[in-house]
Amino acid sequence: MTELTLEHIVSSLVYGLIGMGLFVFTLFVLEWIRPFPLEKKIVEENNTAVAIVVAAVIIALGMIYSAAIN
Repeated sequence: MTELTLEHIVSSLVYGLIGMGLFVFTLFVLEWIRPFPLEKKIVEENNTAVAIVVAAVIIALGMIYSAAIN
């Protein structure tokens, strides 16, 4: 087993911050290009279909960014 060093910890933190930054940026872009506000559709109108699509997008983005960072 490899030894955990400060370099490994710092690189994990940097890659984690990059991934989360890309994720937040993508969610802002997703909200910007939609013709309707996602929060209103999900929370106020209880639109389950929109919530499922947003969840699928979030999972897919997480998988893509995880593969890209590795």
